[in-house]
Amino acid sequence: MCGFTAFVGAGGGSRLDEVRRMAELLRHRGPDDAAARSAEGSALAHRRLSIIDVAGGRQPLSNEDGSASLVCNGEIYNFRALRSRLERGHRFTTKSDSEVILHLYEEEGAECVRELDGMFAFVLTDGERFLAARDAFGIKPLYFGRDRDGAGLWFASELKALPADCREIAEFPPGTLMTERGMQRWFQPPWLAPARDPAPSDAAALRAELERAVDKRLMSEVPLGVFLSGGLDSSVIAAIVRRSIPDLHSFAVGLDGSPDLLAARRAAEHIGTHHHEYVYTRAEAEDAVEHVIAHLESYDAALIESSVPCYFVSKLASQHVKVVLSGEGADEVFGGYGYFTDIRDPAALHAECARLLLGLHNMNLQRVDRMTMAHALEGRVPFLDLAFVARAMREDPALKTTDARPEKWLLRRAVSDLLPPEIVWRTKQEFAHGSGSADALSEHAQRTVSDADFARRSELFPEDTPATKQAFAYRRIFEERFPGEERRRTVGRWRGHAHATMNEPS
Repeated sequence: MCGFTAFVGAGGGSRLDEVRRMAELLRHRGPDDAAARSAEGSALAHRRLSIIDVAGGRQPLSNEDGSASLVCNGEIYNFRALRSRLERGHRFTTKSDSEVILHLYEEEGAECVRELDGMFAFVLTDGERFLAARDAFGIKPLYFGRDRDGAGLWFASELKALPADCREIAEFPPGTLMTERGMQRWFQPPWLAPARDPAPSDAAALRAELERAVDKRLMSEVPLGVFLSGGLDSSVIAAIVRRSIPDLHSFAVGLDGSPDLLAARRAAEHIGTHHHEYVYTRAEAEDAVEHVIAHLESYDAALIESSVPCYFVSKLASQHVKVVLSGEGADEVFGGYGYFTDIRDPAALHAECARLLLGLHNMNLQRVDRMTMAHALEGRVPFLDLAFVARAMREDPALKTTDARPEKWLLRRAVSDLLPPEIVWRTKQEFAHGSGSADALSEHAQRTVSDADFARRSELFPEDTPATKQAFAYRRIFEERFPGEERRRTVGRWRGHAHATMNEPS
């Protein structure tokens, strides 16, 4: 897990110092190492968080003759199989999982992206051509924009690492690649429509696919742990990981007496983890908001609310491990939000699951990436394994939730033997509410935003005007740190279903 900046275009060799300076703004993503490389048509800079090939995996990486270079953020889970195949015609100089991208590109060009199983954002260039790409769901972030004089393109892992005079700034879309010929989708979800004839539901097969998704995400040369809120999703992941890591560490946070802390203790006791807690105060939650917005690069109020406890649990985990697994994605795959019970048509329910999955990149996945990386911690999300999502989305959507069954019934049934009943059948709570911070943050905004300022909200923010004092407070902080309409347009906004509530982010 890392952060990078890149410039591709005429005069790239002269941009090395500028690219390196911008990458320093990503030091939090990669405190372990830094390096940069330039050529006639490119300049690449990298900040490294060392996870695989700790000693030898420094980036930018180059191919055998130095003609092509790569900066990558993420993990390629099938790199060993790819490397075994590629070693017959290529010489590897590191044991890094990212190096397979270089040699696969030499063999297949831009089509190489389709063979990568993992989470990634990368830029690769050989001086004449380049390839930038982002993983299917956008687990790893990427932004891009045009140079001030139009001579080339800038890429960066975070918005803050694009130059101030960069123009036409945008979020790089998930499941997309870009070459000198333009941008194209490389990932076409096979599950946009429900299966015409769903196979009989098989809880054992669903469970086995989830276990495979977890197992592939255990590759690491550094300590690995789990987030554990006490809800179903994180508890399931923790229980599966515990089978492979006897000395597993788990992490939970919340205000004193919050439901998540109590449930996480019960789950940790049952699973048998070394459990760590941090009880933060209302004042700490309030003080964290500006830091959260600076890292999150969003002003979405619901997302910020849930990011505050994620910020604290990431800080806690970073004191013990360097990699964590979390439960993001299960609600979107299995219809876990409360409003799903109001969607009576199975096809409509399936469509809503698909819509939420495709919107995760600048909502919940943005939260996980930015809050973990704020503390130099790598987050992995097994529920968003492509094979697992494909398997789960083939299930009959009519079984996901009904009046007679709780939300995520298919998942609960598949894992019911892993956890105590009070965890398996626990009613879902949004992270900000389960940790206790939602009310504290809302009340803080009411105190700090004056009625006079709020009355001017349409004048101050004519586009996407804040509807509440809390949204106004967050928008004001965002605009101070990320001025300009182009940067504002990169912000993803929760667009709820007709039955959704304000407190249910995607």
